[in-house]
Amino acid sequence: MTRSKSAARPAPTPARRRIRGLDAEQRSAQRRSQLLDAATELFAEHSYSGTSIEQICQRAYVGTKGFYDHFDSKEACYLALLAQLTAQIQQRVIDGAAAAAALDWPERSVPVIAAFVHAIADDPRLAKVTFGEAGGISPTVEKMRRSNRRWAAAFLDREWSGEPAPDAGVQRARLASALATIGGMFELVADWLHHHDDGGPPDVIETLIEDLTHFIAVVYAGRKVVAGE
Repeated sequence: MTRSKSAARPAPTPARRRIRGLDAEQRSAQRRSQLLDAATELFAEHSYSGTSIEQICQRAYVGTKGFYDHFDSKEACYLALLAQLTAQIQQRVIDGAAAAAALDWPERSVPVIAAFVHAIADDPRLAKVTFGEAGGISPTVEKMRRSNRRWAAAFLDREWSGEPAPDAGVQRARLASALATIGGMFELVADWLHHHDDGGPPDVIETLIEDLTHFIAVVYAGRKVVAGE
C-alpha cells in the first residue's frame, strides 16, 4: 500500500511574517526599547509626575496599546527603566573594580568611583532618572531604591574588607557603616545634580569624582581607626 503525499511529508511550518526585516518578537523588543528611551528623555525633561503615558507613546512613535503590551502602568515603565539603568551602572562599577583589582583599596577607590560617576554623568539624563526622580514615586519604587543601596553597600564592604566578617554581629555593623557611606555618596550625587542644573562650572564631573573620593577616604580612615588597624 502506497502512502499518500500528504502522509509522507509533514505540513510546512508557517513562515513568520517579517516587516522591515524584523519578525514579531523582534518588533516587540524594538517597541519596548523605544518606549524606555522615550521615558528616559521625558522623565529627565519634565519629571516623572510631569510625564504622561500618552507623551511617552508619542515620543516613542508607539501606540497606547503597544505601551500596555509591555507595561501595566507608568510606574511599571519607570521600574523597568530603573532596573535597566541600575544594571548598567552596576556593571560599570564592577568592571572598574576588576580593572584595578591589583591595587590596594585607597588607590583602587579612584578608578572605582570614576567608573561610577561616568556611568551616571556622561549622560546627564541617567542621573536625573536614577537619582533625581526615584524618591517618593511609590512604595514599590522605594523598595527597589533600597535594594539598590544595599547592593552598593555590600559591594563597598567587599572592596573595603576583602574577607567575610568573623561573625554575624561584626558583619551587620560593617554593612551598616557601608550603607551609611552609600547614603552620603548618593547625597553628594544629588547635590551635584542640582548644582549641574543651575549652571555649575564646566568641570563638575571631575569635581564630583574628587568630592566622592575625598569623602570615601575620610570614612575609610575613620573605619580603620575604629577597627584598630
